[in-house]
Amino acid sequence: MFAAIFKAKIGNQDERYRQTVARMRELAFERYGCLDFISVTEGDQEIAISYWENEDSIRRWHQDAEHTEAQQHGRNGWYSAYEVEIVELKRRYRYPADN
Repeated sequence: MFAAIFKAKIGNQDERYRQTVARMRELAFERYGCLDFISVTEGDQEIAISYWENEDSIRRWHQDAEHTEAQQHGRNGWYSAYEVEIVELKRRYRYPADN
């Protein structure tokens, strides 16, 4: 399993931003097999973590035409800075444990 970690400093986020975020989440799940997607904003910082079965799925989602357009809007004002990390999950556990 892999995770894409998106960390950003928020810029000017408007209604179009909120609509685009919803669409990107929809695309990730429906077209590219995203397993889970969590996003949190605190102050001017945002972090989103998405989980994927393989790295190729992340790559294809990243290269999607709608996602490419959203990235451009992000660079043009929705974010003042961001970084993305792609990591391979080596171990996972939880409480309470699954049966």
